[in-house]
Amino acid sequence: MAVIRPFAGIRPCREKAEKIAALPYDVYNREEAKREVEGEPESFLKIDRAETQFDDSVDTYAPEVYERAHDTLWKMVEDGDFIRDEKPCYYVYELTMDGRTQTGITACASIDDYQNGVIKKHENTREEKEQDRIRHVDVCNAQTGPIFLAYRSCETINRIVERTKQNEAEYDFTASDGIRHRVWIIQKEGDIKALKEAFEGIHEIYIADGHHRAASAVKVGLKRRAEHPGYSGEEAFNYFLSVLFPDDQLMILDYNRAVKDLNGMSEEEFLKKMGTIFHVKPVAEEFRKPENAGEFSMYLGGKWYLCTIDGKDIPDDPVKSLDVSLLQELLLDPVLGISDPKTDTRIDFVGGIRGLDELERRCSLDCKAAFAMYPTAIGQLFAVADAGLLMPPKSTWFEPKLRSGLFIHYIGKPGEFPVSCI
Repeated sequence: MAVIRPFAGIRPCREKAEKIAALPYDVYNREEAKREVEGEPESFLKIDRAETQFDDSVDTYAPEVYERAHDTLWKMVEDGDFIRDEKPCYYVYELTMDGRTQTGITACASIDDYQNGVIKKHENTREEKEQDRIRHVDVCNAQTGPIFLAYRSCETINRIVERTKQNEAEYDFTASDGIRHRVWIIQKEGDIKALKEAFEGIHEIYIADGHHRAASAVKVGLKRRAEHPGYSGEEAFNYFLSVLFPDDQLMILDYNRAVKDLNGMSEEEFLKKMGTIFHVKPVAEEFRKPENAGEFSMYLGGKWYLCTIDGKDIPDDPVKSLDVSLLQELLLDPVLGISDPKTDTRIDFVGGIRGLDELERRCSLDCKAAFAMYPTAIGQLFAVADAGLLMPPKSTWFEPKLRSGLFIHYIGKPGEFPVSCI
């Protein structure tokens, strides 16, 4: 049983939503984030990445950076840039990219469900990456970036969402990257009760994107529990901000690979070696994108090749059968000597959002070969998580990205809200 509860969200006033909404903090480096904030001074990045408000001599993780994030957030609330809903609500959040729409429910998920495995993971997290968001959430006393969750589609939830979308949207804007964002508020008690009960009937929920944010939010919640040993379980810090999407609306893009060298081989030697492992045939540029699982495309020496994995080489295992795993086990490790793609500097990962032209560009710039993968399916992600296993690094690329700043979850104790913003 999943506990997915409504919350009294802090959110931008209508006229500010488009300016405030920002891509997640971790898609930018410091220089890019600073440029973004300079271009849009109201961007939520000035809170999510508060080092943008300091000289470069100030460390990204300095205590004063987190204090500035806190002060900036609550000053914007005090000034009326954000409002707070009077009672707990669910929110419908729709994103449209290239004519394809996905619609989720913004709500709060239980840290206990994360702990007991109702909310399933498919990636490991790194402590050093968690620490930044732990400090950010703890100092701000709020969760500012939602976790991208997925669940198997539920007809009851779908009906409520579609009925809600017949009303006027609270927000409706198209961001500079062409992605349209629309938000509706679910306030009717009957709908709130029905949604809560529908989620209680769902026994598996999956982290699609945001493993580090989820782990950080949970650790702050556990820290607050230790600080308040008499906690009841109803306090806001027992829950974390999420957007939950039905599986049949999600699309995973390819996550491609580019390698810096051929491990001492010439292009001719490498191509010959490839032919002993895969079925390899040259293809014209218009056929460079792989169309099926079990095949990938390779760009080498200015030409594209379609490479097919022999069925006998595909094991009956949810992780080992992934195309990214097969490429690693059949080629990258034994032939190119890239045994640990997480740490080896000879390999780069290129998100599918950049397109295959980016692979050609990298091979003209600093790489010798590139591999265009067929995207991992959402069902494969579920199978890996259900088995309690982990995916290889850089197996999935989700688009579109959820915006930060549209929904904020205050995690302080009831009655201690820092300012009046209702």
